[in-house]
Amino acid sequence: MTQTDPSITELQQKHIGFSSLLFGILCICFFLLFSALGVWQVQRLNWKTNLIISANQRVHLPPIKAPPQNQWAHITFEKDEYRPVIITGKFLTDKNIFVTAVAQDTTGYWVLTPLQTAENTLTFVNRGFIPMDARHDFQNSEQSHTNTPHSATQIKQTTIIGLLRMSEKNGFFPRKNNPDTNLWYTRDLPAMAQKLGLPTVAPYFIDAGKKTATQATLPIAGLTIVHFRNNHLVYAITWFTLAAGVLGASFFVLRQKS
Repeated sequence: MTQTDPSITELQQKHIGFSSLLFGILCICFFLLFSALGVWQVQRLNWKTNLIISANQRVHLPPIKAPPQNQWAHITFEKDEYRPVIITGKFLTDKNIFVTAVAQDTTGYWVLTPLQTAENTLTFVNRGFIPMDARHDFQNSEQSHTNTPHSATQIKQTTIIGLLRMSEKNGFFPRKNNPDTNLWYTRDLPAMAQKLGLPTVAPYFIDAGKKTATQATLPIAGLTIVHFRNNHLVYAITWFTLAAGVLGASFFVLRQKS
């Protein structure tokens, strides 16, 4: 250990001691903080891994009736996302929402349409994907059916089998939903319901499954990909590396001052 320079005054000695103590306290605080964040990410990793396993098992279960209104409050992402469901009702095709998307290496839209059930509740159904250049013709086709005389009473009941999906949050600039201009990037159900003036809308939507050969070509249904982002291992390694770096740096600096 190096000896103290006799020329250093007692005041300077106290200043060095105080700064070393403060530096040590800060290092301990940052070490504990980074370590805690690393542990938290490990816990999140375990949660996400179990969630992925559960969802991949759930997607192959036989479909059940879509949760009715008295069960909406109990639906959660963890236990219900990607659950196969079946629902019957009438599509309100004059209230389509087009959500910008990329599918099959093509830019286009998800077509979300409210489905009115016999209980008079509404559930958005993602009927599938249409390419961007097909939107105009598709809208004209939908409009022609809507404007047909007595169309409101002639709309047939439709049964949809698909996957239950939870409402998505609004996006971030520049891909942020703009209801005023009817520009959508995420499937934010409350905002969509408010835009269309719809009451009693389910807190989930349904990704429609593949169509039969006799159904219309567009929208292209059955394109759901069961996917969860899982970067928690990378985050955990990052936080633990920072904690180790702080610990190593503190030992090096304090040793130089000793």
